[in-house]
Amino acid sequence: MKLHPFYLIHIIVIAVFFLGKPLFAQEVLDKAHYKFQYEFSYHFDTLNKNDVRNDLIILQVGQNVSKSYSYYTFRSDSLRATPDGDKVFRESFLKVTREQVSRGERPIPPFGRRMKTMVYKNYPQGKMTVTDAIGTNYYKYSDELHSQSWQIYDSTKTILNYTCQMAVSDFRGRRWIAWFAHDIPISDGPWKFSGLPGLIMEVYDSEKHFRFTLVGLEQVEDEPIVFSPVVLSYQSYGKHKETTRIDFLRGLARFQGNMISIMNIELGKETFDESRSNVRHNDLMERDYRR
Repeated sequence: MKLHPFYLIHIIVIAVFFLGKPLFAQEVLDKAHYKFQYEFSYHFDTLNKNDVRNDLIILQVGQNVSKSYSYYTFRSDSLRATPDGDKVFRESFLKVTREQVSRGERPIPPFGRRMKTMVYKNYPQGKMTVTDAIGTNYYKYSDELHSQSWQIYDSTKTILNYTCQMAVSDFRGRRWIAWFAHDIPISDGPWKFSGLPGLIMEVYDSEKHFRFTLVGLEQVEDEPIVFSPVVLSYQSYGKHKETTRIDFLRGLARFQGNMISIMNIELGKETFDESRSNVRHNDLMERDYRR
């Protein structure tokens, strides 16, 4: 099994750049034997069908624990953990942003963080731990493992030369369509998805606002699966605040609805009131925070 060539180049570049440099203190949870790469595309504004953004999600799978995270967020945190990381980040941000604006393009900062959600399945055993952020505040909460209830259908299609079968789940306010491969007997997938008799190769919601598609896969030898700390800057780390999933989602929805007034929000001290929130056109992947 091999990596998609494009992403292999990117990962080699980053690995060489940081070779020999301790990035930050890391708690090793398990050792990965497989690594999967998913292209994650999502509509930033559902009223603007052309505003589609992309990420690269890495899924590490070990004997007991798996971890799903954004490659670009990892790259950004790794850079900020180096002595000159903040300087490189600022200089690259100004240079590239100016060039993009001068060409009439939407500015996409280099080394920027994308999906901030990190999902640790079966950590602790039988549970799922999720870390995420709202602005500059970092949170951690516990979630159910294998929380989707799937209905499997006879429909098939081919992804990366693997025959995949269709499954559907109504999960927390969205209907998700997944395609999984029996030939890869790993009951896992990107983000919080799992629980099928084979690796989830592609999954998207019925409105096609969010889509994960496998673009590369490889066997690895004892690659550490680490619990990532909060990287603020070189040799400066923060802590995750404990919360609940619903409180986090409500806080994130309020933050997205009003970036300025919600900057210093404290989770759990307000109830979600849709009539008072300036909800953006796009919604969260999980919608059950509204109940």
